[in-house]
Amino acid sequence: KVFYIGKAIDFERKAEEYMLKTEAYQEITNGRSPLSDILCAVQTLLEYLVRKQALTPKQRNQISPKLNQLELGHYHGLPKPHKPNTPLRPIIACINGPTTLISKFLNALIAPVFLTVVRETTFINDIDVIRKLEKYILDGLFQSTTKFIVIDVFNWPFSLVIEGAILALLRFLEENSYQGKIGSLQIDSIMKLARLVIDNNCFVYNNTYYKQSRGGAMGSAFTQVLANIYMYYWEQDLIKYTTDHKGIYGRYIDDIFMATNQTAMEIQQQLKKMMNKDINIKITYEINTSLNFLDITITNENGQLKTSIYHKPTTEPCILPFTSDHPRHIHRNIPYAALMRAARLCSNVNDYNSEQIRIDMSLLLNNYPPKFIKRQFQRFFTSNDAMPVWEKLDEALYRRLHQRLLEQPTRREKLLKNMLKDPIRSPTVLQTKVWDKNIMFPRYQYDGSTSKTFKTKFYKWWFTNYALNGSPVEQVEIRLVPNIDRTLEKFFIHKKPKRELLTRMEKTKQPWN
Repeated sequence: KVFYIGKAIDFERKAEEYMLKTEAYQEITNGRSPLSDILCAVQTLLEYLVRKQALTPKQRNQISPKLNQLELGHYHGLPKPHKPNTPLRPIIACINGPTTLISKFLNALIAPVFLTVVRETTFINDIDVIRKLEKYILDGLFQSTTKFIVIDVFNWPFSLVIEGAILALLRFLEENSYQGKIGSLQIDSIMKLARLVIDNNCFVYNNTYYKQSRGGAMGSAFTQVLANIYMYYWEQDLIKYTTDHKGIYGRYIDDIFMATNQTAMEIQQQLKKMMNKDINIKITYEINTSLNFLDITITNENGQLKTSIYHKPTTEPCILPFTSDHPRHIHRNIPYAALMRAARLCSNVNDYNSEQIRIDMSLLLNNYPPKFIKRQFQRFFTSNDAMPVWEKLDEALYRRLHQRLLEQPTRREKLLKNMLKDPIRSPTVLQTKVWDKNIMFPRYQYDGSTSKTFKTKFYKWWFTNYALNGSPVEQVEIRLVPNIDRTLEKFFIHKKPKRELLTRMEKTKQPWN
């Protein structure tokens, strides 16, 4: 994370310029809060779905807005310091919004179906990209003529056209459902919920109410899967082109990576066709034998693949300081995770060694003791049976470590595997979650000056007084969860408008102007 310090007047100017340029936000000129109207629409639709037995009363309650926390979303601009003139990414913060839980529900319902359909042409992380390239080599397709293409979709999903997105969603559900349903929900019911979320992206900015009339709201969980589905139909010609020419194609949100042995002119001709396919999707591209994509630099060195970690020019060596008031296991995990990432992404031992030095320096700059760093480095190499790599820079030994770690599934991949088992007939989000009575997660307030021995003392007390032989809680597993003190972000950043504007409930319903 980075603290960006700027003038409020500059943020306001950039926000207003963006609103005028995109024409995506419509001011509610009568000054009336739309909160009560949206709440009424949400409650009416959910009751209808319960009557139709599309949702159970329990499911209805889970996605109904919490009335004691209910408020409209609010706009804030997230600065992008790595880009010229520091543009703002518009975010609608709507954690307690009236449609937020429905948005999350739709994302949890549809995203697994989408990922099942597009898994072969979707990158879920940079490790995924390298795996595809390694397979490309094994298939004998990587040559000295292999070129890489990186495509950036401009201003996405803010340029998304709502009606086009709705039609794309309907088409996708019709093509990827079982007897017209996802789980127990008919396509018509899903479309009604989707319409409700899309049509009610309302928020407060600068003491004024707005409604988003174009594009997807960043901050709404459903926006991403909706934009992905729209892009899915746009990219089919590009996928076919790449497949026909035995290349690699993959997309990560609005970033596309391709590898092919076609000439630069042939690639450009295809990309020009794609630029004219949909006026709402604007792309820029780069073709080369060495490119940066996500967090990796990918290079073709005379038919040899080389990958290493890409650091943006604005990247600072800032990590969680060792002096921060966090449980010590968090500090221990930072060097381990950094070394794991480096070993997965760097294809040769020299690049890995450079990254290891960079990690070491970053830790030292953030007050990590040298002995602590050495101990955690040793833990990484010991755990992965790779001490010889640490002791000497041996390319063959490192290559085996790289391949072994690259093949290991990440935590997210393990979660996705469970989600994608049968997302159409038996979506996870519609399944009843079973409470495991044999696991408890008690919370405690962590304080570095007093809590370092708390866990040891607690477990001793627990086993001495409660988890005795024959006790009803003998088999109960306790997993202590620390509550950490407020961060500097909480102290420094105050972006919410007045609460009265966010929570105002009008008594009578009037049309928006």
